[in-house]
Amino acid sequence: MKAIELRNKYLNFFKRHGHKIIPSAPLIPENDPSVLFNTAGMQPLVPYLLGEKHPEGTRLTDYQKCIRTNDIDEVGDNRHLTYFEMLGNWSLGDYFKEESIKMSYEFLTKELEIPAEKLSVTCFGGNETLGKDEEAAKYWQEAGIPKERIYFLKDNWWIAGETGPCGSDTEIFYDTGKPKCSPECNPDCDCGKYVEIWNNVFMEFFKDEKGNITPLEQKNVDTGLGLERVNMLLQGKQTPYETEIFAPIMEKLEELQKVDEIESRRIVAEHLRSSMMIISDGGRPSNIDRGYVLRRLIRRMIRHLNKLQINLEELPKLIELNIENLKEMYPELVENKETIKNVIIEERDKFQKTLVHGEREFTKQMNKLKEEGKDTLIGEIIFKLYVTFVFKPEVTVYLERENGLISAKNEFEKLYKEHQALSRQGSEQKFKGGLADQNEKTISYHTATHLLHQALKIVLGDHVKQSGSNITEERLRFDFTHPQKMTPEEIKKVEDLVNEQIQRDLKVTCEEMSYDEAKESGAIGLFTNKYGDRVKVYTIGDFSKEICGGPHVEHTGDMGTFKIKKEESSSSGIRRIKAVLIK
Repeated sequence: MKAIELRNKYLNFFKRHGHKIIPSAPLIPENDPSVLFNTAGMQPLVPYLLGEKHPEGTRLTDYQKCIRTNDIDEVGDNRHLTYFEMLGNWSLGDYFKEESIKMSYEFLTKELEIPAEKLSVTCFGGNETLGKDEEAAKYWQEAGIPKERIYFLKDNWWIAGETGPCGSDTEIFYDTGKPKCSPECNPDCDCGKYVEIWNNVFMEFFKDEKGNITPLEQKNVDTGLGLERVNMLLQGKQTPYETEIFAPIMEKLEELQKVDEIESRRIVAEHLRSSMMIISDGGRPSNIDRGYVLRRLIRRMIRHLNKLQINLEELPKLIELNIENLKEMYPELVENKETIKNVIIEERDKFQKTLVHGEREFTKQMNKLKEEGKDTLIGEIIFKLYVTFVFKPEVTVYLERENGLISAKNEFEKLYKEHQALSRQGSEQKFKGGLADQNEKTISYHTATHLLHQALKIVLGDHVKQSGSNITEERLRFDFTHPQKMTPEEIKKVEDLVNEQIQRDLKVTCEEMSYDEAKESGAIGLFTNKYGDRVKVYTIGDFSKEICGGPHVEHTGDMGTFKIKKEESSSSGIRRIKAVLIK
């Protein structure tokens, strides 16, 4: 079974069980400042888990494109991926534990024909406030999992970030057939015998900033099944790189390489796919936030192409090969082929110049040391070469040895660990707030982005399109397409236009309609496959009409005074506005 077949089998199974298939949200979150990328299927659905009505109903299923940046430096081993696809089914106040568990077991054993004896599960083991999830364990036994393959773990509790919807979970594990590493070996062991394939979260609580856990108005189910991992297991492969997702690019790299290095081939294959997916969804390289992640992926890929001694002029052909291989799963890659190629090639050329600058910086620091009569390159310099020029420490160590210097690699490693900790914090919780943080202030800012979007179109022209936004309690940030810096006069016009609509105290209304009806009605929206069959359209008086999940204020009059604090470049062809509401 191929990955596309597994995905379709999953979606169709849940469709038969009353779920509506919704499209994947883009990798770059809309209006969610809590993360750089969508990292899980539940992330775009948080407002609906908190009670907002979804236009497609209470039973949903989808595949979600995800990026997780925690382990970029681990990619190259046999299992880590930066980009992956998460299959999910959702109950928004509909069914709960019993039906969720029953459907999961049926899908795995009947649809995928996985022998029941290959499956083990874990349930929540309880904590100081909540007891063991005996209820979930009971339903697993009724489904067909014997008691001896049901384990209780305290870690079976799920929450996205520090605050938000949360609850106990039950994880499903596949037995690879490897022998137990010890008599106590169970799914909590990382010896490789048990591989987690699916997680069902019973989301019935909300955790606030003070750590208080209170019941949600509705009990939800949020599940996630890793496509690449299950695809690998069903095909009897040892790594995802042996499946059809990666095999063509891996074979081509092996054909082109002059140095045989499996780790480097995996890094190139994984980072190329991840970069292409991010670019296709609107990401561009830069020195901050998600742009820095993309830059790092592309540059790490190029460094390993160099390590394999593959001519960098082969990159356009490698991109085309990957698009051809992945086009059935991701047709958007075909639509954005030229953009993907241009962005990666431009970054390749910049990086080649950067490498030259890095060698110059090394030479400069080395000559400075020699003038001072020293022979050790301090850790801060090695670290600067790594962060700024993506010089791996082993590259610097090689240059040090070549020039008779003593390495301070241990000092570098201390700085690097601190950098990793900050990076993880940045990627998982980059800003305050998020979709889970819905209050009067964030809802006002959400409505303000609609007013700003329409005002920009009026002042600058219809070419203006939203390319991203995020909102906290303190401010909004709005990215939009525009070729040049806004003039002070344009900024003032936009400000005045937004404030005029706030002062008019316009009524905000919401209608549910089909995607085609929304398009015909003149609603603003990125008319791509990101929308489902039914959508919500928010209308603000006679000024703005836009497809959006919500929520919004009921009237604009209480929002406060809108003030643009900064207008700047976000990336090539994309401008960014930071603005506040002053009450």
